[in-house]
Formats: sequence, C-alpha cells, structure tokens
Amino acid sequence: MRQEGTIAAVATPPGHGGVGIIRISGPDSHAILGRLFLPASPRFAGFRPWTLHRGRVRDASGAPVDDVLAVAMPGPRTFTGEDVAEIHCHGGPAVLAAVLEAACACGAQPAGRGEFTRRAFLNGRMDLTQAEAVAEMIAAPARGGLRLAQARLEGLLGARVAALRARLLELRAQVCVAVDFPEDEVDCLAPEAFVAECDAVASGVRGLLSAHERGRCWQEGALVVLAGHVNAGKSSLMNALLGRRRAIVTDMPGTTRDFIEEPVHLAGLPVRLVDTAGLRETGDIVEQEGVRISRDLVAQADLVLLVVDAAAGVGHAERELLRQVRGQHAPDSPVGVSVPPDVSGSFDMASSGVLGMARGRVLVVLNKADLAAGEEGAAAFQCPTGVEGCPCVAVSALHGQGVDELAAAARAMVLARLGEAGGPGSVDSAGASGEPESGDLAPNLRQAQALRRALDELDALADDIRAGVPYDLCSVRLDGACAVLSEITGETTPAEVLEHIFSSFCIGK
Repeated sequence: MRQEGTIAAVATPPGHGGVGIIRISGPDSHAILGRLFLPASPRFAGFRPWTLHRGRVRDASGAPVDDVLAVAMPGPRTFTGEDVAEIHCHGGPAVLAAVLEAACACGAQPAGRGEFTRRAFLNGRMDLTQAEAVAEMIAAPARGGLRLAQARLEGLLGARVAALRARLLELRAQVCVAVDFPEDEVDCLAPEAFVAECDAVASGVRGLLSAHERGRCWQEGALVVLAGHVNAGKSSLMNALLGRRRAIVTDMPGTTRDFIEEPVHLAGLPVRLVDTAGLRETGDIVEQEGVRISRDLVAQADLVLLVVDAAAGVGHAERELLRQVRGQHAPDSPVGVSVPPDVSGSFDMASSGVLGMARGRVLVVLNKADLAAGEEGAAAFQCPTGVEGCPCVAVSALHGQGVDELAAAARAMVLARLGEAGGPGSVDSAGASGEPESGDLAPNLRQAQALRRALDELDALADDIRAGVPYDLCSVRLDGACAVLSEITGETTPAEVLEHIFSSFCIGK
C-alpha cells in the first residue's frame, strides 16, 4: 500500500454546495499550498499553523481560480499524522476540479479510496477498528448506528479487544513458565485455573458477539420482508410505509414479479423494506422465479410482515409460509392474544402480555380492514386475538389507517428478537426505546467473524486442557486466539484484508 508522496482529493461530497474542501496530505503539502495560494493581505508573512488565511488559488499558469480560505496543519497532530493542508473554496464541481487539478500540477498525486484514513492507520493515529468506524460514521443510516460507530471511533472497541488479548498474553507467559520450569519451585498453572481464565476471556468474546447481533440492525438496517398471497395489498402497504408511490399497484393478480427494496425508518428504526412477489401456484416461469426469490428473502428476513386480506383470512399459502419461517407445523387454530398498540402509537409488549410471542419473526398484517368492516370503516374492525400464534395488527394501506401502529409493532419485534435487556439496541420489559446509548459497543461484520474464530480457538483450548493435552501443545491454540484478536485491531491484519477495507471508503476520506 502506497504511503510515500503527497496526495490530494476533494474531501466534500459530490454535487453542488456552498463550500467545498480540497485536502492535501504528505511531506510536500505545505510547499504545494504555498505555490497555489496568493494571499489577500499584504501583511501575510507565511502560514500560521491551524489558522485560516484568505486569498486566491491560482492554476499552473498563474491565473486565479477561486477566492478561498486555506490552512496549513503540521504533523504529527493531524488526521493522517502527516503535514496536511486544506483549501476551502466554493462548492461547485467545476471549481473543485480546477483547484484539485492545480494541486496535482504543483506535485500532488490524486488520492485513492480511503487513502487518508489508511495513512492515519499506518502512521499509528488510530487502530483498525477506529479506521473502519470512520466509514461507518459516514454511512450510518440512523442515530443509533451513529452512536455505535462513534464508540468505535473513540477507540472503545479496540481497547476492549486489546484487554482480552492482554489477558491471553499473560496466560501465555504463565504457560511458558509451566513448560520451561516444570520441576522448579515456581507457581505452576493448574489446569483448573487455566480453564477458568480461558472461559473468562471466552465470555468476554461472547459478550461482544451478542452486541454485534443486537447492534446489527442499527448499523446495516433490519431486513423486513412483505410477503403474502397475490392481491393482499403488499405493494399498497409498501407505498404507505414509504410515504410515496414506489411499487406499482393494480387489481391484476401477480403485478409484482420481482422484489423491490427501499430504505425507510419504521418508528426510528432503519429498515431495508422489501416487497416480494405474491405467493401462489402459477405456470408462469417468470412468476415462479419471483415466488422462489420471495421465499428465499423470507428465510433471510429479520422480520416478515405477512400481509393478509382481512376479509379472506389466513389461507393455505400463508400457512405454508408460516411453516417455512418456523421450521415446524403451524397450529390449526388461532392461539395467543392480540398485540394492540397504545393510543400514542408505541408498541408496549409488557402491557400487551405477548413478550414471548413478539420475539418471533412474523407479524401478521390484516390489510383492507376498512373493506372487512363494511360501512363502519377500519376503526370498527375487530383485530383477532392472534393469528396462527403470531401477533397481528389491522391496517388499511389504501387510506393509511393503522400504518403508524404497524411501524411501532415492527420496530418492537425486531428489537425484541435481536436484543437482550440492558444491551445496545435492546427492548426491556417496559418497552424502552431500544436505541443504543453513547459508549455502547457493537462490532461490525468483519470484527464479529474474527471474534468467532477466536472463540472457536478458546473453546477448543479449554477442551484440550480438560483432556490433558500437554501445555506446550495447548499454547498453539492460545497463540492462534491472540493472533486473531490482533487482526481485529490491525496489528497482524493481512495486507489483502486492509486493501479490501480501505477500498470500500470514498475518495477524500
């Protein structure tokens, strides 16, 4: 990975804006800024560190490009750890391109994706968990994800992982003593103590893995899939939840043949909402493929909104889908109790008495409640006391009735299923908001995969100790767990993994 030379890039988002920033980093950044900048003040005697100076940027021919503010920041107390310069100009694409071209003409190289953050990592300004958090801060879909990314950016996850690794290194030192001086009068590491310490570290790793599951929906968005029979109103419901017309709605069965995915917030929870093809037997090859994809999406979903025509009720297709989701036969008759929203639109699982039921993966949505209730309208529709053992809500997607209550119920069910009381992204028995708090930790997918590998090593190590495997052989697994934890914070991460991580960043960060 390139780290030599001086790089430059636009650091602000593409498009038009009031202000745009060109960032320059590397040993020649201040010299390049000096060649570009023509000060506005006749008393200008050079750049004062960390101070904005007004002037003009000129191109290679000396012609003025824009009226700017410029700042020189000496390393190593900068984002990258190198000398850095920034030019704050007008935010139009043509202006930014001209200023960047002028910087490159003066000796800078165009920066690659994530190259500024990569230099910060390689120069020791942050560990790998903090570097990843930079991109996650930018991409956070909601405030909850922002808080989780902020905790990692502050180094809290890296510190937790480093503390676990330090315990393993201390254990490694004790193993070395026990192996090298078995007959000497020194404290020997008893198998019981060895296993206990391994289990303690493994418990810490499991806690971080649980936090990953709890925080996943806040970082990536929960996958919520609309499923059901043709013409149940799935597309109308998607449009109602989005607040705009996204899916085509007609009276013709089978209008939706492929899935449609859109990001949306349901009562503040970031969600990837997917409308799928209607479930039915068909001879149409295209529609058959749509139904197959629908079932695959249902299998992956964090929550399935099973949309049912309130007048028609649950039929064979819906029962088959419930069997697929549960992996067992659905009961033949309705069981459980209803899950009514309260008057504020929130979903209080404690007061409804269905906390266990709400930890499931299916929420039955009885749509077209206005038609089922007749002249009295959707408000008069009596929501049944549970459908096939699943909580349910009644809505009229066409008129937007019950949609807020549905959003609140969906949010509560996702958080109840993924969360544990007291952890990030959880819902306690009193129906708390469930949003992560400042300082909550939740590893991302790469970090969680590494933690699982470390946990496998620790579990196997404990089994080996109990089986009487010699300590010098046990130390191999101990070294393996330490190495995996080092990959999380970046001490021993393979170069190809680093390349993959930073290539996902935007240019200019």
